Amino acid sequence: MDALIRMEAITKVYTVGDEPLWALRGVSLQVMPGEYVAIMGPSGSGKSTMMNILGCLDRPTDGRYWFDGVDVGSLNDDELTLLRNQKIGFVFQSFNLLPRTTALENVELALLYAGVRAAERRRRAIEALEQVGLGDRLHHKPNELSGGQQQRVAIARALVNHPRLLLADEPTGALDSHTSEEILGLFEALNDQGHTVILVTHEPDVGQHAKRIIRFQDGQIIADQRNAERRRVVAQAQKGGT
Repeated sequence: MDALIRMEAITKVYTVGDEPLWALRGVSLQVMPGEYVAIMGPSGSGKSTMMNILGCLDRPTDGRYWFDGVDVGSLNDDELTLLRNQKIGFVFQSFNLLPRTTALENVELALLYAGVRAAERRRRAIEALEQVGLGDRLHHKPNELSGGQQQRVAIARALVNHPRLLLADEPTGALDSHTSEEILGLFEALNDQGHTVILVTHEPDVGQHAKRIIRFQDGQIIADQRNAERRRVVAQAQKGGT
């Protein structure tokens, strides 16, 4: 099986005044289809820069990045936009929902940008919302939904294009602990269905839900290991929910 993500010696350098600021220092990694990975590290460790490059929101200063067999460095801006729209589903801490638009319409927007016809947009948006447990909230606006329900809408929007990767940036940061466990349980269920998930977080209890943990510090990977604690953490979460 070919890697979904392959990075070789990725470097990112910003210029602050006359001084270079090294956000990433020669990072190499692979992520296989169907993995559930947590990228962890404190503020300033490079994990957010890595997320932006993984999501094709930013380009590295040096190094090479292949996504789904495509050399990302060879793509122009329009091609990068198309790749993001078709193959990467984003979930953010702040939900990023349009406030005067229903859950169904928020999810449909992702398909509108992809040029999908109206009837097919509606069908797929309903399917995605049902997949995240919101089949009875299709016509509710964000202010009529709880925080957890709003994040479920955002996850449905990320899923609706059938992306190759779900990329989540601190997806539970605005939620209480109980709701956070529900959202993390949803990511686990999606991964069990075959979705590749990369979760970016600084919270150890959130990262422990992933099957693989990659830790960043000072722009470098300092640890990359399978998560031996995951079964215990997930079992505890499931017990607490019963």
